[in-house]
Amino acid sequence: MSGDVDVDVDVDVDEVVKMEQEMKETMVLMWGYLPGVSSQTQRTPLVLPEVVRLPGSISIGNDSWKDVSGGGCGFAMGISDSGKLITWGSTDDMGLSYVTSGKHGEIPEPFPLQTDASIVQAAAGWAHCVAVTDGGDVYTWGWKECVPTGKVVGGHSAEGASENDTRERHNSLLTEQGSPQSQVSRPSVSVSGFDSKGGAEENTKRRRISSSKHAVESSTSGDETQAALPCLVTLNPGVRIAAVAAGGRHTLALSVSDVGQVWGWGYGGEGQLGLGSRIRMVSTPHLVPCLESPSYGKDRFLAASRGNVMSEGQICKAPGSYVKGIACGGRHSAVVTDAGALLTFGWGLYGQCGQGSTDDELSPTCVSSLLGIQIEKVATGLWHTVCISTEGDVYAFGGNQFGQLGTGADQAETLPRVLEALNMEDKNAKVVSCGARHTAVITDDGNVFCWGWNKYGQLGLGDVIDRNVPSQVPMDGRLPKNVACGWWHTLVLAESPT
Repeated sequence: MSGDVDVDVDVDVDEVVKMEQEMKETMVLMWGYLPGVSSQTQRTPLVLPEVVRLPGSISIGNDSWKDVSGGGCGFAMGISDSGKLITWGSTDDMGLSYVTSGKHGEIPEPFPLQTDASIVQAAAGWAHCVAVTDGGDVYTWGWKECVPTGKVVGGHSAEGASENDTRERHNSLLTEQGSPQSQVSRPSVSVSGFDSKGGAEENTKRRRISSSKHAVESSTSGDETQAALPCLVTLNPGVRIAAVAAGGRHTLALSVSDVGQVWGWGYGGEGQLGLGSRIRMVSTPHLVPCLESPSYGKDRFLAASRGNVMSEGQICKAPGSYVKGIACGGRHSAVVTDAGALLTFGWGLYGQCGQGSTDDELSPTCVSSLLGIQIEKVATGLWHTVCISTEGDVYAFGGNQFGQLGTGADQAETLPRVLEALNMEDKNAKVVSCGARHTAVITDDGNVFCWGWNKYGQLGLGDVIDRNVPSQVPMDGRLPKNVACGWWHTLVLAESPT
């Protein structure tokens, strides 16, 4: 009898998939150090992954974590499913420039932006933040040098302090990378670095940086006068942005409305804005001439008509018709084209431009040794660059004082070097992120590997010992989806096991 019964069951496959996805909890894991967070008030780093809870104010209902954002010196950022930018970190004012980026509270909370639009991507530099809405608008805030004003900054700021003094103050902090303990315990910033390892090399190799010691301010007045509230970035009519990247004091934005072109602003003294010259401060978004394209001439004319300063240098003819990925390091930049070509520009002192020398690159320049290899993604740190190919191989170059290249040594590399770590031999890298001096990747089999500087537990390996080869982070069965490195911490967006 049962074999004769025809049961009509209407199954909605999409609904089943949706239910299965909802059963998986999306979470953010963090390790490393954020000053001011209650669990780290004694400056004890998180040496193993720890779950970061969404704030109660938005976790009511079905809201969850959607993504994590890289960068941030003393603060962290993520994005919720509802499109809220979530920030947390330190509210302390110990003279560190990260207070100018919004005074993020120690508990994750939505950051107050003057828009109801959903945030789809965000990034943070040394002391500034930038976020993109689902409508392609860009908001930025923090250190005033990094926020567009619509004009090229002159010799003096509105507050009366010289722009050169501001630059020297910030360069001093950026060079030392703001060790939390050293900034708190010492009245001034040491020129030779806060760690003995690599300190002599950094001291002798520093270029165009003020050698004078800068006293760390103990009050809010100095940083407050240099802070800018969130503002909407003015771009050419019709330009919509899909992604942003933030460096030490510069920003890149990738547009979608004009077929993958790159816009930049901020400090360009080492060529990190790719405009062909050492422009100390660009306070209006400029088109970065990465590729020759039919629309480039039109955009160049539009930019010039608005008073923008464009480079007259030679345009780099790299394979590809548009840019699909961008990254900002401390003072260098990198972009990836649709054809898989990697272009770099900016400070080259440690070989972070991958051109086989330590020269600065003032214009986007193809990394010729990688031609023939299709690069999929790129990430940049303070002095190093790491990229992954479509085949899942990892290539690294630049500064390596703390093993951040993962080569098994501490020598800098001026040319890309493929990683040959035994524990990653049969794995394909899919996602990469760089902190100031550490690196993290996610492989296609759901593992996270970290290497480099680990003084503050930013490798998540249970200790504070540096690693010069990729080391697997214990994830307890959680499936990583994205990774974002900050200066002293690492964030991973992950799904819980079903």
